[in-house]
Amino acid sequence: MSQAGHHGGAHTLTRLFTEHMDDIWRSVRRCLAGPLSAGMCLLPVLVVVVVALLDVAVGAGMPWLPLLAAGPALAASTNGPRGVLCVGVLAVSMGVALAVRHAAPAREPAAVVSALLAVTAASGLASALRGRRERVLAAVRSVAEAAQHALLQPVPDTVGPFRVAVRYSAAAAEARIGGDLYALVSTPYGIRLIVGDVRGKGLPAVGTAALVLGVFREAACDEPDLLSVVARIERSLARNLGPDDFVTAVVAGYTRTGHLEIVNCGHAPPLLISASGAVRAVDPDHPAPPLGLRALSGQAPHLQRLPFAVGDQLLLYTDGVTEARDHTRAFYPLAEGVARHVCNDPARTVCALHDELLEHVGGRLHDDAALLLLRKQTEDAPEPVPSYCEAAL
Repeated sequence: MSQAGHHGGAHTLTRLFTEHMDDIWRSVRRCLAGPLSAGMCLLPVLVVVVVALLDVAVGAGMPWLPLLAAGPALAASTNGPRGVLCVGVLAVSMGVALAVRHAAPAREPAAVVSALLAVTAASGLASALRGRRERVLAAVRSVAEAAQHALLQPVPDTVGPFRVAVRYSAAAAEARIGGDLYALVSTPYGIRLIVGDVRGKGLPAVGTAALVLGVFREAACDEPDLLSVVARIERSLARNLGPDDFVTAVVAGYTRTGHLEIVNCGHAPPLLISASGAVRAVDPDHPAPPLGLRALSGQAPHLQRLPFAVGDQLLLYTDGVTEARDHTRAFYPLAEGVARHVCNDPARTVCALHDELLEHVGGRLHDDAALLLLRKQTEDAPEPVPSYCEAAL
């Protein structure tokens, strides 16, 4: 068998192993989640029992009994209203039993029981409100995930002669979506992709990202020239954006002639990784303003054409990657990270970069971050690649 076939088999085995390890890790987390959750639910009961045992062992009398209120109070954060009620009943029962054991005057146990009942009622209400907020949050997250899938459609692992990997992290982890955008489509004119960053955050940024991606997917299939695709996006943003809004973006395409075309509109320069592992930034020959600001600057974007051979890779990213800082305020060195982690599998490279990025910032990003890596795996196919546009028809 050929050397290419051998490498393909090795890649398949590596990918299967990675997927198998992911399945094992998910199973382990599911197995641990059950006992941990059960332990947290039983913790309030344990608190009540420990307080009762301390009272019996020390024999200090009534001063220990108010500590029984810690049980239902703690249950409000770990149990539902029914669980809080059960812990409250247990605490009251323990309080009455210990008061009888100490032969305390009726007024003192009555005060303790009243306090326990009041804490149980308040804790039950807090638990009900917490459960309601959790259900609302779960609904919001499901909507956010649906919006993310609609906005940032999944990119296939293989497109024509290319293998592709994407990694995206929103700064607001609960929201799941942000102002960074990416898309890749196969068109009658070749593979075309975009990576961009919308000025601002929140819902306005998400709306602008949706507008850019919608126009790009339509124009990429209609326009034979990559500059015309960018012009379509520019005209749409000029009609819909405010005077202070803009989008930085890199629009790239791979033509049937075997060349890589890049249009950089005020975005961070892509990184071109040769088959030998050398990394260099593709700085624009003629800097162009971000999308939405052409009317103010009067500058038009320019098209760069580069050779792209088998084994070459192109990394597009947003400034959430390069502007990520560690505790010393040092930026993440992306080019150095790429040189350390680049391999023949784009998915492994992107995952390693993302993990190193999180380690650099201490576990949480403060801005949206997107990575898209494109690797030319084989020579161009002799026949046209089935296009995204044709499939949509």
